[in-house]
Amino acid sequence: MAAVGVAPLLPGMLPAAAHAAASSDGPGFPLVQDGTAAAVFVDAADDPAVIRAAGDLQADVERVSGVRPLLLHALPERAAGLVLVGTLGSSPVIDRLVAQGRLDVSRVRGRWEASVTQVVDRPAPGVDRALVIAGSDRRGTVYGVYDTSERIGVSPWYWWADVPVEHEDTVTVPAGPFKRYEPSVRYRGVFINDEQNMTTWSHRTQEPDKNIGPETYKRVFELLLRLKANYLWPAMHPYSDFFNKYRENPELADRYGIVVGSSHPEALLRNGVHEWDPWAQEHPNADGSLPVYDYTVNPGVISDYWRARARENAAYESSWTLGMRGLHDTALETKYATTIPEKVVVMNNIIADQRRILTEEVGAAVEPQIFIPYKEVLDLYNAGVQVPDDVTLIWPDDNHGNMRQLPTEGERARSGGNGIYYHLSYWGRPRSYLWLDTTQLAKVWQELRRVHEHGVDRMWIFNVGDLKSIENGLSFCMDMAWDVDRRGADKIEDFMAEWAGRQFGHRHRREIAAIRTEYYRLAAERRPEFIDRDVFSVIHHGDEGGRRMAAYDRLVERAQAVGAQLPETYRDAFYELVEYPVHGAYLMNLKYYWADRNALAARQGRGAGTNRFADLALAAHTDEQALTARYNTEVAGGKWDGFINPYPLQIPKAPGRPSVTRVTRQETSGLGVAAEGNETGADRPLSFSSYTRDRRFLDVFNTGFLPVTWAAEANRPWVRLSSAGGTISEQVRLWVEIDWDRVPEGTYDATVTVSGADRRVEVPLRVVNDGERARRRARGFVEAGGYVSIDARHADRKVARGGCRWRTVRGLGRRGGAMEAVPSTAAPITEHFATGAPELSYRVRFTSTGTFPVTVFRLPSLDERGHRRLALALDDHPVTVLSGQAVATGNRGDAWARNVEEGIEKLTATVTVDTPGEHVVRLFMVDPAIAVDQLVIDTGGLPATYLAPPESYHPVFNPDPATATGLDAPDQ
Repeated sequence: MAAVGVAPLLPGMLPAAAHAAASSDGPGFPLVQDGTAAAVFVDAADDPAVIRAAGDLQADVERVSGVRPLLLHALPERAAGLVLVGTLGSSPVIDRLVAQGRLDVSRVRGRWEASVTQVVDRPAPGVDRALVIAGSDRRGTVYGVYDTSERIGVSPWYWWADVPVEHEDTVTVPAGPFKRYEPSVRYRGVFINDEQNMTTWSHRTQEPDKNIGPETYKRVFELLLRLKANYLWPAMHPYSDFFNKYRENPELADRYGIVVGSSHPEALLRNGVHEWDPWAQEHPNADGSLPVYDYTVNPGVISDYWRARARENAAYESSWTLGMRGLHDTALETKYATTIPEKVVVMNNIIADQRRILTEEVGAAVEPQIFIPYKEVLDLYNAGVQVPDDVTLIWPDDNHGNMRQLPTEGERARSGGNGIYYHLSYWGRPRSYLWLDTTQLAKVWQELRRVHEHGVDRMWIFNVGDLKSIENGLSFCMDMAWDVDRRGADKIEDFMAEWAGRQFGHRHRREIAAIRTEYYRLAAERRPEFIDRDVFSVIHHGDEGGRRMAAYDRLVERAQAVGAQLPETYRDAFYELVEYPVHGAYLMNLKYYWADRNALAARQGRGAGTNRFADLALAAHTDEQALTARYNTEVAGGKWDGFINPYPLQIPKAPGRPSVTRVTRQETSGLGVAAEGNETGADRPLSFSSYTRDRRFLDVFNTGFLPVTWAAEANRPWVRLSSAGGTISEQVRLWVEIDWDRVPEGTYDATVTVSGADRRVEVPLRVVNDGERARRRARGFVEAGGYVSIDARHADRKVARGGCRWRTVRGLGRRGGAMEAVPSTAAPITEHFATGAPELSYRVRFTSTGTFPVTVFRLPSLDERGHRRLALALDDHPVTVLSGQAVATGNRGDAWARNVEEGIEKLTATVTVDTPGEHVVRLFMVDPAIAVDQLVIDTGGLPATYLAPPESYHPVFNPDPATATGLDAPDQ
């Protein structure tokens, strides 16, 4: 096979390797050889979903080879090779092979959606050899078919992300047997939601007379099956057509094998946004007034409304949502039930009524039936709503990827089981994120592992917004849903490498995975959709915002370098899946960075430089618009016209074009200086430590518009400046460093003097040199610059106790990895921490003494029926228990909102250092599944910033902090 395509197609690289077994038994099976393709046989009596999928295999073989196989419904009299597709119990030829012991269906027969793919010699008279694809049920067979498609080089994203199919004259698959065992989660699917962009695109390019109709859903169904999903909540907002408006939609879903359900406000497959008003018009009250969607007011009309849909869709494999909320994702309305206990009674009556309808119209044993305790309904459930035992409870997250609560032991024992409703995209409070795939896969892994460990394995439904841009995240979620145990805490980037290899080939897969990992890390600091004014400091820690932009800039360069090396046929797919998200996120951040610099410049009294930053902010916004326009009008020949839009209408708090300040040109000049850590002037000295070997900046700027000449000099020979002066029209960033080989040991004051335009500014420096010997002998983190900053994963010692431990989850959090207390099902530990709780310990060398604030940065997981706690101590001093936010309030501006916007929660305590020297900071688990990202100890004057300061010196974990922190901020 071609070099680009060979690696992704190895069986071990397939997502099918999850819950699967593959072996090689005999020579591979040629699907295409010498210009001839093996015909595909499927029994005409098999399920329509299987027959349709066999047609896709026929098309996929043609995509690869240019040769289209015949699709047969009767066995040929003579064939050298044949592909036999069928479902156990529905394909006589396959059943005969099983009965003869020639097809191994162990761990397949009788299982949910399992399959085996195996070459069998002489499977039928006149047929020399066959590739047999046999499923335990209709979807098992379909998945076996799509496994084969992917093995020959057809990505599930070949259409939705324009991943090219490499041409091969000879197409061969291994002999097998290759088995796909049943999945970890029974129902796995997506909710197409907040679908304004998809609606625009669908109307423009797919069905001009509809707003998401059957032609679009065909593409959605096929993608879901290729991803080994089986479940859909369809689009439901006012700007899209409701699913049952076109009878072809549910008919097509059933023919594809997709189970269609409905979201939390859409009881019994009814779309209240579109369907209630016409129903109310047709069923007025006796006095002519229109009934309201309130079960305490109009139970009969509402019950009939639900019954009509149950009768209409009874023949299809459907999922039935029980319970009730208001119309269009609003709260439940109960005019005659005002208290929580009264509303609980109403909800119980609603469920009983719906169950009666389903029994009468669909059948007593119809499944799945689901109940989604979302928002206010969760409060009612916790207050006593009685959900029948065979109904699946669907637990929601907080809309930002943090599970609100998980089932108790009693709830785990329910025959209906448990599921989750999880957001990869969201519209609503406190901020929306609909544009890009920005939830760290490590975060998704952590939460999905946690829910599965709590017995949540019946249904996983993911809100994917418009679907486009969530390609990587959705693929990962479906991979986990099939085999939740396939990847450990240190193997998440391996998924991205495998996934990138399947889309772009083996050569660049590791680099693409690394790019995506860094992209997610930067989004974990702040989603690009959440960016705003004055988030990141532009004066502290070497320009916090500038350092972040430098990291983005390097990432864009890496992405573009890979894209330039790919064959031309891969450029569209690479733009969609890698380059656009990375570059778009960069530009969204960049325009706000320059806007912040513009605002600071205005406060500092800069002249031409103020306008320069305004121009840069506008240019970044213009570039971002051009980037999106290219996606919509040029990529894939304009195929995605209207689909990509960072600013769909009515998005709460969506970032746009930041406002900027401009100053009127004046024919003047003047000298201004602002030292790092100061908005203006140099009152806060520049500090330097031989441990961190920092460099600091001075902004030298013109207060007018005419050029000004300036000069800089230091009063110590070991102070190095990036420039000695020159002429500026706007501004220049002057970097100050220390030549540590020349500075004597000890503590020194120094001065950098900047002069020009009849002005002289002295900038004080404080330089502490403990010597190279002390640096080498340090055993832990070393205090410098008034703080100690620690990445939590850099523990000097990890101690497991009581059956619990701390584990590193790579790619989680703001710093490349976080520590999680596991197992997630463990009981809390609330006493005897030093002997009973798992511990992380960090050696710290303090030069100061006193009582110091400590901030622990934890990932904001929730537990609305429990607590989110950990414990902290210094040496053998008493332990302090820190309590985090456990409840998702859903409000703007409160602690929960701040936590999800920032992606962390800051828990604070104090430690008392009586003597300078080495001490041990100890962190203990209290509640399980707590994840810790960073720890910061403020030993004096640490400025308040959004991010933690750069990690302190550590001889093993961070021996060169100046390099590790990437202090190459933009010099503008």
